[in-house]
Amino acid sequence: MKEIIFILGGCRSGKSRHALELSNSICGENRIFIATCVPLDEEMKQRVERHQKERGQSWTTIEAPIGLPEVIIENRLKADVIVVDCLTFWISNIILETDDQETISRHIRHLIQSIETSQCTVILVANEVGTGIVPDNALARRFRDVAGHVNQNVAACSDKVIWMAAGIPVKIK
Repeated sequence: MKEIIFILGGCRSGKSRHALELSNSICGENRIFIATCVPLDEEMKQRVERHQKERGQSWTTIEAPIGLPEVIIENRLKADVIVVDCLTFWISNIILETDDQETISRHIRHLIQSIETSQCTVILVANEVGTGIVPDNALARRFRDVAGHVNQNVAACSDKVIWMAAGIPVKIK
């Protein structure tokens, strides 16, 4: 049965691990992992390699720093499950590419359309960035605002929303 599952929480809260655990309970062999991170330094490259090894050979990994909705649409009929990790990097990539609000809004609408029309389960991971202090600069505030907007829209169209705290999943929807 197709579901949209949204997992969010703080950094290092167990979001990615839980997304993979949930995906393992889904029947089928065609598992697609959509990575949105652009590894810019050696530490991040090593982190990406470690995550790829943890997933193992049963996953097809597709890198989509900006074109996330297009990759979901392209694979929505042939995948059994799609895991997107993570929306937070995707938002950052878009904001660094453009400061045009209409372009950003179009990306968000396209993402929502792509997951709502998927024929397979889609599990999306994101950081909750709105529980801290108000950032001291315009770019950080813009990022926080867009991230909050994306998280609200994804949560609204999701069948399940899970908050991760200290490795413990808490179902909130």
